[in-house]
Parts: sequence; C-alpha cells; structure tokens
Amino acid sequence: MIKITAEQLSAYSLAENAAHDMAVRVNKIAASCPAPDCWHSISKEILEPDHPFDVHKFLYNTCFKDWNRELGPPPAWIPDANSSQITNIEKLMAELKIDCYRNFHKWSASNRADFWETMIKRLKIPFRKKYKSVMNLSAGPETPLWLDGAELNIADACFLGADSGTAIIYQPEGEDVSKTTYKELELLCNRVANGLVNLNYGPGDAIACYMPMTMESVAIYLGIVKAGCAVVSIADSFAPDEVRKRLQIANTKGVFTQDFIMRADKCIPLYEKIVEANGPKAIVLPCGKEMKTNLRDMDATWHEFLSDNDKFMSVGRSPGSCTNILFSSGTTGDPKAIPWTQTTPIKCAVDGYLHHDIRPNDVVAWPTNLGWMMGPWLIYASLINRGTIALYYGAPTGREFTKFVQDARVNMLGVIPSLVKAWRNTNCIAGLDWSSIRAFSSTGECSNTDDMLFLMASAGYKPIIEYCGGTEIGGGYITGTVVQPSAPSTFSTPALGLDFVVLDEKGEETDNGEVFLKPPSIGLSNELLNMDHHEVYYKDVPVLKDGALLRRHGDQIECLSGGYYRAHGRADDTMNLGGIKVSSAEIERTLNHIKGISETAAIAVTDQEDGPEKLVVYVVSMPGVELNLDQLKQLAHDELKKHLNPLFKIHDMIIVKSLPRTASNKVMRRALRAAYTENL
Repeated sequence: MIKITAEQLSAYSLAENAAHDMAVRVNKIAASCPAPDCWHSISKEILEPDHPFDVHKFLYNTCFKDWNRELGPPPAWIPDANSSQITNIEKLMAELKIDCYRNFHKWSASNRADFWETMIKRLKIPFRKKYKSVMNLSAGPETPLWLDGAELNIADACFLGADSGTAIIYQPEGEDVSKTTYKELELLCNRVANGLVNLNYGPGDAIACYMPMTMESVAIYLGIVKAGCAVVSIADSFAPDEVRKRLQIANTKGVFTQDFIMRADKCIPLYEKIVEANGPKAIVLPCGKEMKTNLRDMDATWHEFLSDNDKFMSVGRSPGSCTNILFSSGTTGDPKAIPWTQTTPIKCAVDGYLHHDIRPNDVVAWPTNLGWMMGPWLIYASLINRGTIALYYGAPTGREFTKFVQDARVNMLGVIPSLVKAWRNTNCIAGLDWSSIRAFSSTGECSNTDDMLFLMASAGYKPIIEYCGGTEIGGGYITGTVVQPSAPSTFSTPALGLDFVVLDEKGEETDNGEVFLKPPSIGLSNELLNMDHHEVYYKDVPVLKDGALLRRHGDQIECLSGGYYRAHGRADDTMNLGGIKVSSAEIERTLNHIKGISETAAIAVTDQEDGPEKLVVYVVSMPGVELNLDQLKQLAHDELKKHLNPLFKIHDMIIVKSLPRTASNKVMRRALRAAYTENL
C-alpha cells in the first residue's frame, strides 16, 4: 500500500493547501485498491491537466513502485468496461462471437481472407465489379492477388459520408477555422479530375503533388485517384535535387504545387524548386489570394486549370493498379519507390477503424504531409470511416496548433514523439481544453516514456496507440488498441490481419531481435518501381520450422511480459559494446531521463578495421539549460550502469544545438556516424 505526504507533493510546485488535500484523497484511495485501480482512480478523479506534470509523474511512479513487471508494463490508462463496449473492436468481436481481444487477433491472423472480407463489407467498400475471391495465393504468399476479378476506384469509398457532414476542418496560419462538407469536397475533386482529362492525362499517368497538407491538396489527391491516375507523393521540404530524383523515378507527367508556403510568418518558395528541378507541366496554387510569382509558359494557375464541370464518374480500375507512388526517406542513396494500389487504402482504413477506433463524425488530426505515408493514411483512415480530417496549415510546434486541436474538437490526435517533446518543453498546451480527445497515436520514431505520460495527462488521461509500420505496409504491423491497457511507449498487439516473429542472428525466435512479418496482408507491397522487391524483402530471409514464408522488415522489437512490446529502432542501429548487443534507442531512452537533456543520439564507431565498437553520444540540452560536459558524462555513465549494463562506457560525448533529421523527422544516425568517423 502506498502512502504519500503533503510535503512530497509540495516539492513539485503544488501549493500547500492543494498538496494537503491531494495527499488525503490519494491515501484514501490507495488504502483499498491494488495499483492499477488506484492509479485509474487517481488519474480520473484527482489529477487535472493543469497540475504540474512532475506531480503526475510522481504519483504514477509511486502507484507502481512495487509493480510486478511479469504482468506487463505498468498501465497509465485502463479501458472502462462500459466505454469499451461501444468501441469498433468490441462491436465486431460481439458479432463474431469472439470472447477476448487476443483470440480476435489470433482469428484475424489465422483466417486472413475471412478477416479482410469482413472488414471490406463492414467499411462498405464500393465495387464496380465484385471480386471472385478476396485472396488468391496461386502465385504464393509473396505475390498475392487481392480482390481477384474486381473493378473499383478506391476514391469512391471516401465519399460515403453524409453530403452535409464535415469532411475537412482547417485553419491557415493566423486565420479562422473553416469547414468543407463531404459534398463540397467531392465536387471539387470532380473539377480536378475533369481538369486532368482536359489536359489529356489518362489512367496510369503519374501526377505529382508537391504541396503542404491543405484542403485543396486533399481534393487534388483524390481527384487524381478518381481520374485513374497515380499520385506521386513528394514532401514539400525537399530540395530541387531530391524533387528531380523522385519526378524522374516515377516518370511524372505533371505536378501540382504552390507558389510559396507560409511557415511561422516566413514565405518559403515552392514553385521555383519545381522549375529548378526541371519538372513537367505544373499547376500552381497561390499561397494567399493572389499568385506571387511568374510562371513558365507551359504551366497554369489553379484557376486556369480547374474545370467548371463538377460532375465526374470515377475511372474503374483493377485492384492492383497504382494509385500512389510514395518514397522511402532515401538517406543512404536512391529512395525506394513504393506503389500503393487500389487495395492499400483499405489497410489504412481498417487500422483507423479498429486500432484507432475512428467512428463516423470523429475529428482526426495528424500533422503530416502528402510526401509521407501518414498524409494519404490520414485521408483514407478518416474519410472511409466517415470521419473529419483536421488540418492546420502552420507549424504544429506552437500554441496556435494546440489551440486548433481544442477549437476543432479533435477526437483522435496523431503525433511524432519529437513534437510531444517540443510541446512539453514550451508548455504550449497549458490551459487548453483537450477533453474531446478520445485517443492519441504516436508513430515515426521511438517514443520517450515521460513524454508520452505527459501527453496522456494533457487530455485527462486518454490512451496512446503506439503505431509502427511503414510505407510498404500501408499502415502498421505493431500497434495498440483502445480495448487493452495502455502503458507509455509500448505496443500491445500485432496489427489485426497480420502477424510477425522476432528472430535473433541465427534465425531463432527470441525476446529481443529483428522483426520479420508473416505475409500475406492487404497493404503489403508486391513491387518496387526502381529496385528488386524480392531482393529487398525476401532474399536470404530465415525460414520458420513449419516452412512459413517470412518478409524482412528491419525493426528491432523487444517482447515484454503480458503480451506487450517495445520498439528499439532499426536493427541496423544496433551496436555491440564489449560483446553485448544494445540498440541506439535503448541507450537514448535511458539517457533522455537525465535532467536538462532534451534528446540524445547514440552511435557506435570504430577507430580501426574490425576494432571494437565505441559508444559516442550526441546531446541536445533543454532550452535555456547550460550543461557541464564532464558532469553530464558522469551522470550518463551512472544511468547506463544503473538501468542497462555496467560494462557500457561512453567513449565520447558531444553537445550540439540540434540533431540531423530526415524530411520525415527521423534522426540521421548514419550522418552523425559518418561525420564523426571523418574526424577520427
């Protein structure tokens, strides 16, 4: 049984009277409850978002100080019996007469054709011509044929919401919130599709979208798909050389872009990068009310392009036809060009429906871009589920975005962990009402436990769906649910309809190793446009004892007790320190707890061929904090000794202002390793 004092709470900047009252109430609850029930009551009945976060953290850690981790990681959110019954998962389990979630996942992975057909019917995916079979494995699980014999256009599934329902709620930086209905969005998509036809673009043509995530870019995206063409996704942060590379790989015939984009009152050129990249015919939207640049003779303004005809019958396509060409980050060479088919969006929508519990009229926000898979994912997961996309046009790091979340009454908020860290450092959520949020989701990089607890506390304790997958999956392979307890920075399940194994270097199953997926699944890629798909994902992959085919993915996952998992980044970011394997993410997660540290990046270097690996740590301090390097290095050694292994020694520590990141915000450890090695 726990017992706290007012003095303990006062140490965390809680006023004396408030500390005394809270201590009395907490001790009363703790006297009669086991740890999970105790925390559930404290988090729901006593703690408020405006209490100092250190108070939240202290009470959470105190509740679970004697927690038996054989039961799993300590939960920060536990589903309520009444509310869980109205979740999408619980409703479907009841209809299928499946008694618990673990059995539901087992059924979905063992009966994949039945699972995907169930979901296709549940989402009411429209077909021009019905499929003969959901899953044809005549060519083997490496190259399945989904929805064999069908004809459809997946964009049609995005307009099943009520005509008057809100499809998009959006706010340009410094302006008011606006709304677009499903009918208005569909009519604009039709005008885009007719505009493409007027320019003689036809089915299969690749049309790039090099734009920020706006209401118009969503209409453009779906209009391209409606016309039977394929969207070429290019992040608006890319420089001309990277833009040129992607345009060429996709054999792009046209491109939509803006003259400029606004970021924190700065006007950043966009169209001129297309010109410098020698891009094809461009359709250019103005950032504001008027165009601020002169166009090439072959290019056209948005208003010149847009057709007046707002009626368009979408072009029927085969299930395997390309709708979107997306790219990996390409930090070590040419990016992989990954085609999404007509079926990939079904994976997005199913993950949104089941794992993120998106319901009709739910408002879904996820700061992202069409250049990355979460942009298209947001479109399909929201609209196919009859929800509302929430878009803020400015930077998501400041107060105006967090207030937009409040004003838009967001129900599901997606984040990347570094964004949460920025919110925590600047306290830009303080005083806002995020009570409309029913769930968070986090993806893109390994998360920090304290940051995720802070995020949960900011909305009165709501679950975080940790979500990890990839562009070549169309969604996640490992995730969480709203029907299982949520522990910060952990996953609770393989994605429904999928499964995986964790293997060591010998190909044996292990509790901490590299992930290999068990195909097939809707969403998994069958080809790459510029690389050998078999070589990338299947060549030299271990075979299970039962002969089952495995697919390489490359993440390192640790299996925890209670059926939970923790991500440790990419398997190729694993290092060998004194004969002991450890991931960069494990070291970083440990060191990020040190007071004054904002984030770290751990790399391994050698000063001679085949020499031992040495640990180098890059450190970014909290804003306004001056770090003493010698003291910090000793603190870091102590943390590694206490929490990981006493044999781990830091060879070098470097304090930097920021870490190098890809355009999708992933830390570029390879760049740090290369820069450090050059200076040896």
